[in-house]
Amino acid sequence: MPKIKTNSGAKKRFALTGTGKIKRKHAFKSHILTKKTLKQKRNLTHTGVVATVDQNNVKSLLGLR
Repeated sequence: MPKIKTNSGAKKRFALTGTGKIKRKHAFKSHILTKKTLKQKRNLTHTGVVATVDQNNVKSLLGLR
């Protein structure tokens, strides 16, 4: 059996935590920031966690399943 290739886009966008959760960044923080409020931009700065329904898909992209 050949090895499973990791999805290159996924390995740049996701990271594993120590407990096995998958960290992600928020969208809408890259451009057109002038019309967004400071509160909105500040809240988009923090990392989030991938939802449980999406974890299996992301893990398969990362070659963890």
